[in-house]
Amino acid sequence: MFPHHREREQPIFSTRAHVFQIDPTTKRNWIPASKHAVTVSFFFDANRSVYRIISVGGTKAIINCTVTPSMTFTKTSQKFGQWADSRANTVYGLGFATEQQLHQFSEKFKEVKDAARLAREKSQDKELVNSALSIAAPQFSQDLSDDLQSPPVMCVNGPEDKLFRSQSADITLASEKERIKKMLSEGSICDMNLEAEFFTLQDSNTKLVAALHEANANVEQWKKQLGAYQEETERLREQVADLEAHGGHGPSDLLKDELTQSLEELEALLKAKDEEIHILQSKRAEYHEMEHERDEAIRRLREVEMRNSELERRVHNTETNLSNSLEDRDRLDSEIQRAVGILDIKIFDLNDLRQNLVKLIDK
Repeated sequence: MFPHHREREQPIFSTRAHVFQIDPTTKRNWIPASKHAVTVSFFFDANRSVYRIISVGGTKAIINCTVTPSMTFTKTSQKFGQWADSRANTVYGLGFATEQQLHQFSEKFKEVKDAARLAREKSQDKELVNSALSIAAPQFSQDLSDDLQSPPVMCVNGPEDKLFRSQSADITLASEKERIKKMLSEGSICDMNLEAEFFTLQDSNTKLVAALHEANANVEQWKKQLGAYQEETERLREQVADLEAHGGHGPSDLLKDELTQSLEELEALLKAKDEEIHILQSKRAEYHEMEHERDEAIRRLREVEMRNSELERRVHNTETNLSNSLEDRDRLDSEIQRAVGILDIKIFDLNDLRQNLVKLIDK
């Protein structure tokens, strides 16, 4: 009988929630049907085209509801929803851990309800199946109400809930990876820009240093030449003054004109050299400014290297956490897979019990 039930009814969606039932006396207060969150699953019977919502608490079913097109799932808060089951003469309430789980269950409820409506329109013997289920529901709900306070055993989510959890973990880890990659890429781009700027400054600094050394060497040479020119000028001036003092006893006027011309040329050369010295001194100021910019670029480069080191450390920690999370998820998946087998056996046993109850009622 085990293979028969496995082929007949299959789970199509599972989630975890706290199950409540409306107080039959007041019709206002909620009575907890489970002390802890339990698995709530949608099942589909392909042979009869019937959809059911089943939840097991302990060894008893706390929800055994056949979905009909007239049912409506209503969200009463961000994490709570309810629907009425006229066959069991009760109202079920589900409290979820997150708003996303409530939304997923609501969407699946709408899909199943639409599928049930289509199945009823296509199937001619739908009324017979509904009649049989309505006969079995009162006796079955009475058994359920007697066992609501029984302590529940550990329940786990079905394959679909495992899939949602795995997808959520993958999305979170993927987003964390993308954020770290973005931070590293930004740091790398900034690092490359600073390195390019630093190399440019280094090249300019090398050229300026070479030009400055050359200018310094030229300045020393020009200073020596200038000293020689000044000595020659003073000597020529003394000669001119001496010639003027002795009158006609000196050289001719032609020699005097030549000496005057040589003196003017030396003075013009001296003025040109002074201008060159002034230009070199201004270049030295520019060189000091370039040195300051180079030091600033080196400082910024060191800061970027420190940031990169911090990012590498964070990436290493994130990879370690990611590895640990993946190991925990794999271990949890294996435990869930093992528990799913146990849950399948309990569900099949419950189906056998339901069939035996139906047979007893029919008799």
